Amino acid sequence: MAIATSFATGSLAGEYDITVDRITLETGDFSKTGIGYNGSSTPTVLRFKEGEEVTINVTNNLDEDTSIHWHGLILPYQQDGVPGISYEGIKSGETFTYRFPIVQSGTYWFHSHSGFQEPDGAYGAIVIEPKEREPFRFNREYVVQLTDAHPHSGDRIMRNLKLMPDYYNRQQRTLLDFLDDSRDRGLASALDDRSAWGEMRMMPTDVEDLQGFTPLINGMGPSQNWTGLFEPGERIRLRFINSSAMTYFDIRIPGLQMTVVQADGNNVQPVTVDELRIAVAETYDVIVRPTEDRAYTVFAESMGRTAFARGTLAPRSGMEAEVPDLREPPLLTMADMGMAHGEHGSMDQGAMGQGAMDHGSNQPTHTMPDSRVMQGMNHGTMDHSAMGHGTMGQSSGQPTHIMSDGSVMQGMDHGTMAAAPADPFYAPGSGLTPQAADGGKFLSYADLKAQKPLYEHRDATREIELRLTGNMERYIWSINGVKFSDAEPIRLQYGERVRFKFVNETMMTHPMHLHGMWSILDVGQGKWNPIKHVVSVAPGTTVFMETEVDAPGQWAFHCHLSYHADSGMFRKVVVEGGPVGKSADLDTTSNHATGG
Repeated sequence: MAIATSFATGSLAGEYDITVDRITLETGDFSKTGIGYNGSSTPTVLRFKEGEEVTINVTNNLDEDTSIHWHGLILPYQQDGVPGISYEGIKSGETFTYRFPIVQSGTYWFHSHSGFQEPDGAYGAIVIEPKEREPFRFNREYVVQLTDAHPHSGDRIMRNLKLMPDYYNRQQRTLLDFLDDSRDRGLASALDDRSAWGEMRMMPTDVEDLQGFTPLINGMGPSQNWTGLFEPGERIRLRFINSSAMTYFDIRIPGLQMTVVQADGNNVQPVTVDELRIAVAETYDVIVRPTEDRAYTVFAESMGRTAFARGTLAPRSGMEAEVPDLREPPLLTMADMGMAHGEHGSMDQGAMGQGAMDHGSNQPTHTMPDSRVMQGMNHGTMDHSAMGHGTMGQSSGQPTHIMSDGSVMQGMDHGTMAAAPADPFYAPGSGLTPQAADGGKFLSYADLKAQKPLYEHRDATREIELRLTGNMERYIWSINGVKFSDAEPIRLQYGERVRFKFVNETMMTHPMHLHGMWSILDVGQGKWNPIKHVVSVAPGTTVFMETEVDAPGQWAFHCHLSYHADSGMFRKVVVEGGPVGKSADLDTTSNHATGG
């Protein structure tokens, strides 16, 4: 019997033992009691080979229930590891044995799906070697597993968010910001701006729900400097995994370009970039080729620019490279509220919440997903010709957008927008649209093309619309305005192909994860659309994915932000029917899964 091994010493084996333990997590900034596997704070790496039948014995040494979900793996639903949906979980002191075939290759990960054990450290990596030769060359490889360790426990964080949703927002706008805005834009404009955001119970700085964390790479904080060694001229494969509870990262390696070869475990046509954004729960494999005898910093900034993970690639241990400064935090704009309009061309009208937005009447209102009404957004009377489009791109240097009434919309720096290439997966004018630090190429979903189609291309048999909704004031996240505890399962029929339409009506970005089946992200490439297990949906956008319904059983489908999933942005998917002997004996009554 083989024992699951820790990072850098993984081994191939058909049978693994994993223990779930209380551990001490040392981040360099703080220490805390967390949860780890095999008694270690260093993430465990499981290495499989495509075609293997694996047996994994998981022993729970905690004084509470636990579970392990094999994120991204295609397997029988009873082995998926989600309490309340695929099994009852693992009781304290018990051992549960998972058995399933390995039918894929690539980079994946695993984590607890019980409570907030994953934010408290219960995660590891999975590397699966393919049966056949890889379609790209590399001399050595490293897993680079990112997370956002927080000094507070997951339970405490959730309590604080429920009491005060902006509890962890350390970038709230202040009186000094208001005075600056009044000086720069005029008092009336500053008051209007504050009023508009106040009506929405939001702030332009609501990019991250959770701040105050220390990002880790393979369990090590920035000051601990995880290091991967290389010989100059080697091709190094980096398997990036974002195991964070809540944090998107923008990754770059100053001095090196990254050639993306896999997304979520599936090979893609190589695309070379200077920087990429990795959503929570996604994986990206890249190839880098350092030719100089020097160190390079692996730098991963949080999307809200409140913290960074830092590691090093170097020819020798102990070497370090310059660590970049954090860039200025982004600010959300009205576009992120779904307030962008047809003047911006490619904006999907579905993303604008047309059903709720009154363009035709004289009512100066916008109805929010929770039915509150925002005053002053009368698009029907909005004079687009007077909105300053004619002066867009002129070098005012001010992050503003002039409205027909003379007011100024904060954060609409069209001069900057004109300089940046459009990304169809962000609302035009979005404050979150990524840009490479050095002006180079930033990876877009639109760049991803499958190397080989996984399924025969065919039209979807039906479409299901999922509006991503929430009430920030009460910290309730939902789908179609209904939280998980009140929702009926989504029922699919074995053999159909379903097109999911995500309409993000919130101001947060949501990484949507469907268990058990592949998610084919529509980037407009037909049969070459990339195959993923997580699809990130930015504010004010509509994103489509299709699913070949080929896995009988019941599955979880949820936002992978831990506190969004737990507060309601979660669904059970029931796949009915299937081949004789393979259809599932379904329990459709329970509705109490937790964890991301």
